[in-house]
Amino acid sequence: MKRRVRRVLLGLTAILLLGLVGATLEFVVLRGRTPAISTPGSIASLEKQQLGGVDQWVLIRGQDRTKPVLLFLHGGPGMPAMYLAHEFQSELERDFVVVHWDRRGAGKSFDAHLPAAAFSVRQTLSDTCELTERLRVRFQQQRIYLVGHSWGSHLGLLAVRERPEYYSAFIGMGQLAGTREEVDALRRAFLREAAKKAADSALQARAADASKEVTEGDLFRCGGELYASRSFWPILRTELAAPEYTLRDALNVKKGADLVGREMKYDVAPKPLEGEIRKIDVPVFFFLGRHDFNTPSELAAQYLDRLDAPLKRLVWFEHSAHFPFFEEPDRFPKETLRAADAVAEFWGNRSNSEVAAHVAAVAEPSGAANGSQPVRSETNRTSSAAGSRR
Repeated sequence: MKRRVRRVLLGLTAILLLGLVGATLEFVVLRGRTPAISTPGSIASLEKQQLGGVDQWVLIRGQDRTKPVLLFLHGGPGMPAMYLAHEFQSELERDFVVVHWDRRGAGKSFDAHLPAAAFSVRQTLSDTCELTERLRVRFQQQRIYLVGHSWGSHLGLLAVRERPEYYSAFIGMGQLAGTREEVDALRRAFLREAAKKAADSALQARAADASKEVTEGDLFRCGGELYASRSFWPILRTELAAPEYTLRDALNVKKGADLVGREMKYDVAPKPLEGEIRKIDVPVFFFLGRHDFNTPSELAAQYLDRLDAPLKRLVWFEHSAHFPFFEEPDRFPKETLRAADAVAEFWGNRSNSEVAAHVAAVAEPSGAANGSQPVRSETNRTSSAAGSRR
């Protein structure tokens, strides 16, 4: 009997050791790299770059390095999205060079020794522009696409406002909008209704009491973060499976989110939910989850109505909450490509109009010098008008 028990214990020990070796091999030896893309002219690169004097990790993937660059700004401010990349962007990589960036202190870029002074919106904005400049030069593109999710949507609008000449368009998801009071009121109304349906009297009472806090966990449990789920598990599972993330990187995600959230200094106006940018000089698209109550999509849609932009469009993701790119991964690339077609047409029309205006401006002085009425080219006038209708 003792011999049999010993054999069982030895067997269990061997299984545990094999599991430990396998986990070590998977998370330490094989992880921390990005899978190759076999297409000629492709790029699949996981790089440590120094931005603003701080090492930060950047993932670049695309089947054709000559395609438009799309820079994805994660939320948080310290909650990375790089580990979600393979869940939604494989189709996107056919038409874009997709860039994910774990900002200073976040995800793979976590560093517990960074001083508190390293974290400010001004510095983060400077890092964003520095990375954008590098991408423009590296891929020989005058403008790139900027996508911002959640807190990244706030950062993205700041970047586009500051350097509009760098960007083809801005796409906001989980778009920050409205005031803190408006956001809190909509969250509580949503939670009260969800709690009523679930017969959760404790949550219903807490959501009805303005002195009691409602949490992101409450929103997850009620489908206001992930519409088809009632927990954070789908995101956590994806994080643990991401080839770019070692076990240490995965464990650092929460540490980084806490660090950046705690130390971030808001030294650029407007602050999140304390004012809004009124005018943007490039096309703007909002991809909004119909059921988002982290950053209530109702407020974002109203903000887009108020925003002054040369081209703006609202796209509803009916089966999503706060993560439309993750929750509807088949639709997100299609809508992004549709937006890119509209943007290409917009800039094409803008170029035609600028050429026509330049020709007219050149023609005017010569006519005036002869004391006659300036002569305008009918060809150019027609070309400009046709361009504006396309």
